[in-house]
Amino acid sequence: MRQYPLSQIGLSRNIRLSQLLIFDRVMETGSILHAANEMGLSQPAVTKVIQELEQSLQGALFSRSNRGVIPSDLGRVVSRRVKSLLAEFRHMSEEVDEFRFGAAGHIVVGTLISASAHLLPAAITLLKARSPSVLVTVREGPTAQLFPSLATGEIDLVIGRIPEGDLPLSDAFPLTHHTLYEDLLAVVVGAEHDLASAPISSLNDLARTPWILPTLESPLRRAVERMFRGAGLELPTDLVESMSIFTNLGLLLDSPRVAIMPQVAALQFVRYGLLKILNIRETGSFGAVGFSVRSGKPLTPASEIFIACLREVASGYSSS
Repeated sequence: MRQYPLSQIGLSRNIRLSQLLIFDRVMETGSILHAANEMGLSQPAVTKVIQELEQSLQGALFSRSNRGVIPSDLGRVVSRRVKSLLAEFRHMSEEVDEFRFGAAGHIVVGTLISASAHLLPAAITLLKARSPSVLVTVREGPTAQLFPSLATGEIDLVIGRIPEGDLPLSDAFPLTHHTLYEDLLAVVVGAEHDLASAPISSLNDLARTPWILPTLESPLRRAVERMFRGAGLELPTDLVESMSIFTNLGLLLDSPRVAIMPQVAALQFVRYGLLKILNIRETGSFGAVGFSVRSGKPLTPASEIFIACLREVASGYSSS
């Protein structure tokens, strides 16, 4: 039988799940007051819980500032473990519900711009038709934000462009990437603007046009920059950098700007008469679109059903 140090046994007995939940909310909000309000507790009650944790862990978890609380080095270490622990507890609860009640559960999905316009909504619609009791929570953000949350288990899977192998994010976390289909880049304009009917066939025709490009930290930005370099052009000077699909759509509808987005996403807006895809000969490959999961971690039953829906929706893209 494995022997544990007395200090470790005492630590495990002293810390309660409710304390970890409160600690996690203080970390997320950066404020004891805000955490208390979110959880329906008094500020002194939350302060007492943090003090109890600090006593159990034998170190300060936060320092106070004018804007709230700042995590200490110990607090950041504990936070990483707490997030993983809470995620595993959520997964256990879902598996118990699945065992007791059938197809139920909760899926937290991270999405990038390449999946948020059509792939993800179509997959959710299919999932809900088959398993209406499964709760789906969607979190949108950049890869640099979503992948760490996926690694700790806060998110069950991330859907979007698969990172290129030479990018730091491709192997910075213990994740497994699955390709669903290959997508192309599409240069788009608002359907009601003059650019939609202008005789444009190359990037050079758009050299002086205002553009919307992905942000610098986005993997898509590299593909766009390669496209401009291949055409022998500098990046536009009148530029908006944005990864918000709704902001970009609003800009395209309100002004004669040009944007670049995954073709599958662009086609969704073309069908609704909002955008037009320009026939630009230099337009290249967007890359592989798929989903990422934690390596070596079993999927919940609800996640497995959802991934089957993703594959079914994506099969229509690869065959078209």
